[in-house]
Amino acid sequence: MPTSNTAQSPEALRARGRAIPLDAGPLLMGILNVTPDSFSDGGLYLDPEAAVAHAMAMVEQGADLIDIGAESSRPGSDPVGEEEEIRRLIPVVSEVCRRASVPVSVDTTKAGVARRALDAGAAIINDISALRSDPRMGQVVAEAGAGLVLMHMQGTPKTMHLAPSYRDVVAEVRQFLAERMRAAQDVGVCQEQILLDPGIGFGKNLEHNLSLLEGLESFASLGRPILVGVSRKAFIGQVLDRPIGERLMGTAAAVAIAILGGARVLRVHDVAQMRDVVKVAHAFMRRRAQ
Repeated sequence: MPTSNTAQSPEALRARGRAIPLDAGPLLMGILNVTPDSFSDGGLYLDPEAAVAHAMAMVEQGADLIDIGAESSRPGSDPVGEEEEIRRLIPVVSEVCRRASVPVSVDTTKAGVARRALDAGAAIINDISALRSDPRMGQVVAEAGAGLVLMHMQGTPKTMHLAPSYRDVVAEVRQFLAERMRAAQDVGVCQEQILLDPGIGFGKNLEHNLSLLEGLESFASLGRPILVGVSRKAFIGQVLDRPIGERLMGTAAAVAIAILGGARVLRVHDVAQMRDVVKVAHAFMRRRAQ
């Protein structure tokens, strides 16, 4: 288990009494959206049986974690009420936690939803607001001893795409993540429970996203593992001039770049294909380190 003296090279994520190892290579977090309107797979897994089947398929394909969300955070999306989010989410979380051999993460900004998901067996809360949307979230995570993803986002999903602006996107995102990590620790979340996400695509334009990938190594000094989500995102579509369904190879390139920059967790839709990308990129990283 990492301590403050070894924070520069974290070896595990602490989540509800288990240590999720991070020293054997990058982990794949499979995305499961139980929403009608997510940008890539909205509506495909609204049926709980279909959602659970897809989660189990991703585990078979090599997912190390499953991240389940019931509220879309695509650009321009509207928020979902807590009761509706719970209605969509909890049956799927309960069954996936019962059947899957890997930890389950829940993508939510609401403390009430997080508490219900943790009661259903989830091990990690992925909060795209970095504890800013609901002041109770940090306490819920701390009391449960859950893992916590803190992500950078400029604006909200409804507004983040309108006019993102930075003087130095890498420096500003790094400062934000450092501040939010301190805020989490102030309410009792241990450093070893935290993952940091620079928020590719969340309130960033093409140049901002490319700059973050280029400068990813600078986040290592924060002392916590970096999670990166680039899968099928709009900036890949801009580079390639291709729709969402034709961004697999662009995603593969971005995942490889993220791994070379030090990402420890990759949040992806296409687990089987990205597993091969991770293996090759990690083999190169090991070779470079010799």
